[in-house]
Amino acid sequence: MSGVFFPAAILYDRLMRIRHLPETLINQIAAGEVIERPAAAVKELVENAIDAGADRITVDIRNGGKSMIRVTDNGGGMTPEEMQAALDRHATSKLPGDDLLNIAHLGFRGEALPSIGAVSRMTIRSCRNHEGWELSVAGGKKSDLTPCAHPEGTVITVRDLFYATPARLKFLKTDRAEYGAVKDTLSRLAMAFPAVGFTLVHDEKTVLSVPPGQNHKERLADLLGRDFYDNALSIEAAREDVHLSGYASLPTYNRGTSQHQYLFVNGRPVRDKLILGSLRGAYSDVLAHDRHAVAALFVTLPAEQVDVNVHPAKAEVRFRDAALVRGLIVSAIKHTLHENGQRASSTVSLQALGRMQASSLPLSSPRTQGSGSFYPSYQHGSRFRGNDNAHRQLSESVHEFYSPFAPAARKEEIAPPQEAVHHPLGAARAQIHENYIVAQTEDGLVIVDQHAAHERLTYERFKGQVAQNGIERQGLLTPEIVELGDTDRDRLLVCAPDLSRLGLEIEPFGPGAVAVQAVPALLGGRADIPGLIRDLCDELAAQGSAQGLEDRINDVLSTMACHGSVRSGRRLTTEEMNALLRQMEENPKTGQCNHGRPTYIALKLADIEKLFGRR
Repeated sequence: MSGVFFPAAILYDRLMRIRHLPETLINQIAAGEVIERPAAAVKELVENAIDAGADRITVDIRNGGKSMIRVTDNGGGMTPEEMQAALDRHATSKLPGDDLLNIAHLGFRGEALPSIGAVSRMTIRSCRNHEGWELSVAGGKKSDLTPCAHPEGTVITVRDLFYATPARLKFLKTDRAEYGAVKDTLSRLAMAFPAVGFTLVHDEKTVLSVPPGQNHKERLADLLGRDFYDNALSIEAAREDVHLSGYASLPTYNRGTSQHQYLFVNGRPVRDKLILGSLRGAYSDVLAHDRHAVAALFVTLPAEQVDVNVHPAKAEVRFRDAALVRGLIVSAIKHTLHENGQRASSTVSLQALGRMQASSLPLSSPRTQGSGSFYPSYQHGSRFRGNDNAHRQLSESVHEFYSPFAPAARKEEIAPPQEAVHHPLGAARAQIHENYIVAQTEDGLVIVDQHAAHERLTYERFKGQVAQNGIERQGLLTPEIVELGDTDRDRLLVCAPDLSRLGLEIEPFGPGAVAVQAVPALLGGRADIPGLIRDLCDELAAQGSAQGLEDRINDVLSTMACHGSVRSGRRLTTEEMNALLRQMEENPKTGQCNHGRPTYIALKLADIEKLFGRR
């Protein structure tokens, strides 16, 4: 072939002629966009069942959905004419006014059934008005309608998914992985519609079953487990026409990925970057960057204010007023966390109890006081001292903050009064290993990490001072010019007032650059200004907000609080320990330190007695 020459005109004639594709190929192309794996087929079929008014839906799959998917519902069913039309592309009953801006159903494009039928062997049996009919399609070719006996509702059976497009089969994962994706998809739909009962059967084994008629919290408890139920905070807020409800976990109940964040818009499960970014922003001050909250959030707003037709799988949406939605989510969650900041996750205490075993305790003689492993409440201790390396602007407040814990003169200590146990965190009884405070409560005991607790208190104090006095900015002798693309530049300048509030002053500098006039003083003179600006541009593009600058400032305050707080290994008096407990009770967010770790664990007396066989 190397010696053969094809003129350009011949190549164009052979390769570039415009022609109409056959209907079967069109459906296969659509299937590649909409039905990329068995879970996507299940999603489309179950959404159709929900739109049909079903209150009981059963999904039966084999081999992760590769060999068989059967969806049974008790919805309104279809007439023979509707069954035939349902297999034609862009035939739907869900856009009565042909208005794409006012979508009231989960489905609306009319692509799911013809796409599935184009790449599989599919059978539809449906009954409406006591008349049952059956219709089959294989590789896009429909059979004739035949009458059949069938109860009210619809059963759709899909066999040999992607048999007509074998190349797609090579991209599917293992049966177990595909089954996991189907279960996750069905679980999300079950969360969105607690009034509907769902059953999932995999390889003839029922793996998921939730009854109809539940409320959201009951449904979430069934699907996410009792731990989430016990550690979830109720979220309820509204702003203008946007309503937010759902549940978000305590900061100390978290996961390593965002996979356990369930987001819904008008009942539609989505993976929307705006909402995910808003959730991250709401927890930014109480969680480490590599940890993620567990949440199920439901956003409800008028249909014309959200566009759901921006993704082939309808997994993303676009809000008309994205800033309003983001502000509502961030403020509602932050307010709830503020009100419940002293709560610690119950799983922390349960894990502690689970690790307590009599065989793990050494039976050697107790150590003496000089070893430093145990200091009872009458042991003398030294005062808190501020860290000399703390930031010069705020170091005075560290010493001021220590003052309630440090008495002016030492006196012989006595046991705290019995009334002190009525406080939420009880009365201090001992300090062990020079770091943990043991306090007695009315119904158990509390163990406090003194460094983590005081770190959070100091951090909140620093933040309060910054909020009250503003963020001091450091002007640059020579403005830093940062080259940006026009889009990034315009996007950044829109946020200039918000950035100025955080101490970052920027001005336009020509068509493709900005001039940085001042930076937050807390970031210091070695701040990578071009890197900061580009990171903010990336964050604005991805999430629509510049949370990163505030995060960096809070990181500095957190570091200062860590270095300026009482250190591990510091012996405390009873007065100092009780003062710390009372401060924790008065301040929000003391259930976790700045990094999301718990500051204390609470053990109930009944659980302790069980450890010793008393119950």
